[in-house]
Amino acid sequence: MDLQWLLDYLIREGAGYAEVRSQRNSGMEVVLKNGAAEPPEYVEAHGVAVRAIVDGALGFASTNILTREGMIEAGSRAVRSAKAMAGSCKKVALSSEKPARAGWKADHRVLPTSVDPGEVIDLLKAVDASIVGVKGVEFPNRLLVFGGSVEEKEYINSEGTELRSLVPRVAGYFIITAYEGGKGSLQRIVQIGESGGWERAGIIAPDAVAREEAEAMSRMLREGKALAPGKYDVVVGGEVTGIISHEACGHPQEADRIMGREAAQAGESYLKPGMIGRKIGSAAVNISDDPTLPASYGFYLYDDEGVPARRKALIREGRVNEFLHSRETAHDFGVSSNAAMRASSYAREPIVRMSNTFMEPGDHTLEELIEGVDRGVYIKSFQEWNIDDIRWNNRYVGLEAYMIEGGEVRDPVRAPVIEATTEVIFSSVDAVGKDLKFNAATCGKGQPDQGVPVWTGGPSMRMRGIFLRCR
Repeated sequence: MDLQWLLDYLIREGAGYAEVRSQRNSGMEVVLKNGAAEPPEYVEAHGVAVRAIVDGALGFASTNILTREGMIEAGSRAVRSAKAMAGSCKKVALSSEKPARAGWKADHRVLPTSVDPGEVIDLLKAVDASIVGVKGVEFPNRLLVFGGSVEEKEYINSEGTELRSLVPRVAGYFIITAYEGGKGSLQRIVQIGESGGWERAGIIAPDAVAREEAEAMSRMLREGKALAPGKYDVVVGGEVTGIISHEACGHPQEADRIMGREAAQAGESYLKPGMIGRKIGSAAVNISDDPTLPASYGFYLYDDEGVPARRKALIREGRVNEFLHSRETAHDFGVSSNAAMRASSYAREPIVRMSNTFMEPGDHTLEELIEGVDRGVYIKSFQEWNIDDIRWNNRYVGLEAYMIEGGEVRDPVRAPVIEATTEVIFSSVDAVGKDLKFNAATCGKGQPDQGVPVWTGGPSMRMRGIFLRCR
């Protein structure tokens, strides 16, 4: 699509800086509910978004009317919006970044949107069979969703950046309910996803994932025992490490939260602008965000401001090291942007987002972490989490969990609950495993809401003296 003429129009109308982004999101997914398939769903959204800075004010507009008149109208709205705000809001300035010209894509062989839906139905039937085949409990409710999408973007700005990208993804989620008379029920939501072609579905192996989850649910429901409240040494699996890293590190280190823009939308942050270097955990805690990981669900090589992506070292040896930045917040902090701006569709402005946020692996095996615990709990996975608006007070409820006695895994424990502040959790970490694991998630933020694909991740880690209770 020719976007240069629209960029030229924005400059003629008075924009000191302007950018145009064309974005097409297409997808196909299939739903299997308790073994019965529903009609495949196809979605497509294609439009153009513009941003313009006029006299220090930033205006945004979008349209899916892709005629010259429709796009001019959107450009005019962005400029008029900026002019209306000029002089009555904080002046917007952007960090200086080198213009880029590139075409990039996620590696793929078969676009997932081209796959026959019958193949997806067969995949989901195999997933369903792997669940109901697990003995010991009933699985009365099984909602299984799987499919693929393609995200195509073209981006240009008035500084000379020109980008084209294509990112296919395969993804799905399973909502599984297990029931046993006299024992009650458990529900598990499992999300899976990677960037790449349909061939990634075989690598993800959804049926094997579902079977492992169903077996764990059966075991916990039949054998899980209540935990006496108290302080324990706790070993958590990579899934739990990942959600803690995402919620208690990634979100509070988004610079727009720190500057207050997200306050009325998704919350604030316990961090303030001058807190780079603040000690928040032990020296064993190192957390990064990296969109360049091959096949990752949150994969990208340039963000939606045209800045090349890189690994961001959010926490290093227990100290806050850098925030997630847009060009605007980077300018305000006196640094360069680290390419954290993303938009979920053409109709959304880019905002500061995570991509693949994870704790860096250490040098311990899981067995070594457990052997170092005399009396504690191993929480392999979680069933729910909560955190307050400033990302300080955390609550994580375990799903698959076991007592540790004398350095060995023992009986299953039913729904142990971690409740602690971010600082208490990170400061209690004394050892980190090398079994790095990633889980797909959809991260929500913004108003209107923007859900974007991410990976949460980390290895197993050990925490000393954490208060636990049973839900």
